[in-house]
Parts: sequence; structure tokens; C-alpha cells
Amino acid sequence: MLRLFLAVLAALLLATGGLRAEPVGQILDTNRALIQKSSRLTIGPVIDALATSGDDRAEAVLQAWGDKHLGIRKSDGAFVLITRKGGDYVLTAPDGKAAGTAKRSDIDALRPNAGVRRLIDGALVQFQLNAPKRATRAAALDIIDRHPEAGQLKPLEASIPGEFDPGLRSRKERMLRLLTIRFGDDGAARIKAIESFGADTGLDLRGALNPLLDTKRVVTRAGETPPGNVARQLIPGKGIGDAAAYDLLVKAGDAPARLTPVARKQALEANIEGGKVGGVPVPDLSDPEARDRAYSALEQAGKVPQAATAAEVAAAVAAHAYWDVYAEPSKEVTDAARAALSKIALKVDGMEAFDLLLEALSLASIYFLAAIGLALTFGVMGVINMAHGEFIMMGAYTGYVVQQWIPNYTVSLLVALPLAFAVTFAAGVAMERLVVRHLYKRPLETLLATFGVSIALQQIAKNIFGTQARPLTSPAWLDGAWVLNDVVSISYIRIAIFVLGLVFLLLFLFVMNRTRLGLELRAVTQNPAMAASMGINPDRINMLAFGLGSGIAGIAGIALGLFAKVTSELGQDYIVQSFMTVVVGGVGNIFGTLAGAALIGTLQKGIEWLNPSNTLAAQTYMILFIILFIQVRPRGIIALKGRAAGD
Repeated sequence: MLRLFLAVLAALLLATGGLRAEPVGQILDTNRALIQKSSRLTIGPVIDALATSGDDRAEAVLQAWGDKHLGIRKSDGAFVLITRKGGDYVLTAPDGKAAGTAKRSDIDALRPNAGVRRLIDGALVQFQLNAPKRATRAAALDIIDRHPEAGQLKPLEASIPGEFDPGLRSRKERMLRLLTIRFGDDGAARIKAIESFGADTGLDLRGALNPLLDTKRVVTRAGETPPGNVARQLIPGKGIGDAAAYDLLVKAGDAPARLTPVARKQALEANIEGGKVGGVPVPDLSDPEARDRAYSALEQAGKVPQAATAAEVAAAVAAHAYWDVYAEPSKEVTDAARAALSKIALKVDGMEAFDLLLEALSLASIYFLAAIGLALTFGVMGVINMAHGEFIMMGAYTGYVVQQWIPNYTVSLLVALPLAFAVTFAAGVAMERLVVRHLYKRPLETLLATFGVSIALQQIAKNIFGTQARPLTSPAWLDGAWVLNDVVSISYIRIAIFVLGLVFLLLFLFVMNRTRLGLELRAVTQNPAMAASMGINPDRINMLAFGLGSGIAGIAGIALGLFAKVTSELGQDYIVQSFMTVVVGGVGNIFGTLAGAALIGTLQKGIEWLNPSNTLAAQTYMILFIILFIQVRPRGIIALKGRAAGD
């Protein structure tokens, strides 16, 4: 407490310049006219006078003013602090003494606008920085963060020694360095503050450094150097256009406005006398130089306003020099700021590359999850299942229906995952038994049949759920994003999809390598005739493989529905990418599917980064790349031997 008391005392002494205090009531009375008609442009000195008055009532008066609890009693014109009580006001004098009550109609309440309230908030900061409550001190730092001003520097510095909260102390020290960079009087201290941040990528630091490199354009006579901190010289025709250079001369008052062709024509027509204009015969005015001579003669006679012809513009531009000059006068400070921003830019570029990689991995995990079931059916059975996207859609709608019955999103998600697998597994088995089994080794007919099933399933979904998008709400623990810094972040839902894809990869490997079903699947994949001769029923394996692939698609639908609205067309958004993932990776190989998803996800994000304004073009370039890739490796990244490879 002793430290806090000393800090408060130091802050007050620093703000007031001593122990002399001017009563706030006197300040209010002296500036009555400005207060009654206050505006942001005129009220600043009054607010500063109250804040630095040294009166211990200054904070209360400023707070009341900002909260619209300051008024003027109409009977005697006295300033009072007002508090509502029923239909009346309880009054308090600026010195803190009770002043009775009054009808609301007897008080002229002051209502400062947003600009004035901002100035009041800034003045209150010096009091709030040392307030006993942590929340008040934190709120003061928020104000400084939003509206940094030079007057906050010394009160902030004085409040640090008495700050006993480690988090707020660290925040105050950082803000002190930021304010020193922008408003400090000592150039060496400002440079030290800049260098103390290193390659810190905080937006607040960049917000403090960028204004130091702001420039304004100035004009001098040719051969002269402008006063101040020169950033660069602009050469007409290169660093600055001729028209822009002359506009600077006009703005500076060093040249008359440019003469436009329309204005010149009107002026010449209005001054035709005896078949001549300014001594130039009218027939000769077809020559541009003759028109300029005529206008110049009219200027000398005072018959037209001063204006510059094209030749005069060129001469004036050539007779001057043009410069970008830093608003910051210290060259050492701007050099330090520029060096710091260069380091920050290099680090930001690296983090943006890392963020792009995270987005690519996230997209790859989505494609992998959507394609893993298709890889199973396509690889084992050689069936081009165009209805695979609809199994994804069915899984998403299953999750939506479960949430209508179970409002707890975590519990509903745990129930929906196995239920979506069961529903789409059953649908896949039914489709295989009713349609696909009759079309083996007839790929064109299979493609057309499954495409028809796809359209039918979409229409059934529209009939049941309508065309309006349905929400599949994620649990609260999946809200938000994992934020590393101001540049790198990834949503928790995408992390969950990445983890889910990894889980299914491990589960698939376990089933294929550690179970009898996996052994039979691999046997049928490599040589169905030999597998049948060993007692394996290929027909049963095909059914289970199709059902398993469809079930995995259903679980993928749950995951995809968490960040995309559930509609009957949900699966169509991923069916093309799923087929590309399987084909590029290698048909029937889970590691090939993983590699294909990684390649396509990275490629798509890379193309979108190069051409962010046109995602359709990015998809077109990606498809062209994949077509070329297949020409080089027709069996994909990891080719599989057996039926899926055409053996």
C-alpha cells in the first residue's frame, strides 16, 4: 500500500507541477461559455485544466461530466453533479458538498458529444492508472491502447513503480515504450524503445512505427534542398507525374491553375474584336501556339484570369524540385523505425508462409477425410461411385437430426458420429446389393447408375429437409481458434478435423494390417480369383468394403457439416476433389490418398495465395496441373498393384 500511495503522490505531483491546487469549481465558472457549447476543437484546454488542477475533486467532476451527470442549476447558474432519484435530482457541488435536490426541469444537464467524451476519457487516464481496483487500471490501459496521446506518457511512466499486478505492470511497460516511440522528447530514448522490441510482430508496435514513416510532399526551387528529414527526391515523369507535380505547385501558390482547352476556347470566343483575339487573327487560331499567344495577350490586358498554358506548365515543372519529407524530424528515429519494420516484415513473411502451410494441411485433412471412403470402394471394387458425396450429405443430416433430439452439443456429437456411420453403412450396403453388384466390370453403366442414385438422394433430402441450409452446431470447446500471434491462427474445428483424419488413418491401417477383414480385403484387392479359391467370398468382401467406405463418408459429413451449412448439395462440393485426391494419390492405397490430399490441398492454397481474388481461376489451374500430372504418373503418386491398378 505504501508503494501505491507513493505512486499516486508522484503522479499527482507530476501532473500538477507541485502542491498548488486550483478549485475545479472556479475552473468551471471561468470557462462556462465553452462548457455549455462544448466541442472537441475548443474544449481541450478546459479538460486539461481540470485534470491538472491538483484538486482532489477533479476526477469526480470529469467522470460526472463524461457520464452526463454534470449540470447547471437554472436558478443561480451553479455547476452541480446530478444523480437521479425518482423524478428529481440529488445535487452535489463540485467541491463534494451536498447541494440539496431539484426538479429535473430546474437543471440544464450537460450532454457532451462523442468527441468531447473521448477527451474526457483521455484526461481520466492519469487518475485511473493508479486506481485501487485492477479492473479500473486495466480499463485505463484499454483507453490508451485505443487512443494513444502524448499527454498519457508521463502519467503512465509515474504509475509503473507502484503497479503490483505482474500482468498489468508488463502491459504498462510495453505501452510506455510504445508511447515513447511516438511522443517521446529524447531521440535516443525513442531509438532505444524501438530497438527493445526486436522483430516483435504486434499490431500495436506496427501502429506506433508506421506513423514515423509518414511523408508529405513539398516543392522547392530547382537546386534547393527542403528543410526537414528528406525521405526521397521525386523526378517528374518517374517518381511523380508531370500533372501531379504541377498540382503541387498550384497548391503551394507557386503557379497559376492549369489552362484547360475548354476554358481557353470559351475565353477566346468571348474576346473576339475586329476579327482578332489578343492581336491574333481568328483564322490563325487553328494553330495551338497561336491560341496560347492570344490567351497570354488577354492575360496581360487583364481580360481573362491568370492560367498556365502547356508550355508554361512544362517550364514551371522543370524549374522546381519535388520531395517526400518525413513528418518525423529526426533522421535517426526514422532510420531505426525503417530498420525495425524491415525485420518485422521479414518475420511476418515467414509467419504468413507458415500460416499458409497450416491452411494447406487443414484443407488436405478435409479432402483426405472426404476421400478415404472413396479410396476404399474405388480401390477394392473399381467402382466409380458418383453418389459418394451424398453419403457425406447423409452423415451431415444425421448429425443435424441428432441435435434436434439432444440439445447438448458435445453429447449429440458423440452420439451422431457412430450413428452417422451406421446409417451410411446401411445405405451403402443397400446400394451395393441393389445396384452396384449387378454392374461389376461395367464402369460406364456403374457411373451412370450411381449418378442417378446421387440425384435421387439429393431430391429425397430436399423433400425431407427442404432447400434451406440447416446448422450443425459445434460444441463450445470447438469455438474460436488457436492463435499463435497476429498472423498465424487456425480454427479449433479444423484442428479437430485434422485429428479425426489422423484417427481414421490409424484405424484404417489397423483394420487392413491387424484384422481378418483387412487380410481378406487386401487379398481380394490383389487377386480376387486366388482369394476365392482360398475360401474368401469376394461378393461379401465387396459388400463390406462398399458399406465401410460409405460409413466413413458419413462420419466425414459430420466433420464437414461443423463448419459448412448442411444442404442437399453439401456432398457435391467435395466429390470432385475426392476423386482427384484418390486418382492423384494412387487408386486403392491409403498412403497414396494421404499424399494426394496433401498435394491438392497445398496446391490449391498456393494458387489461391497467388491469385486471391479469383478462387474459380485457382480451381481451374489446379485441374490443369492435375491433368498434366496424370500424364506423367498415370497411376498416381503411390501406385497399387492388383485389380485397382488394372491388373
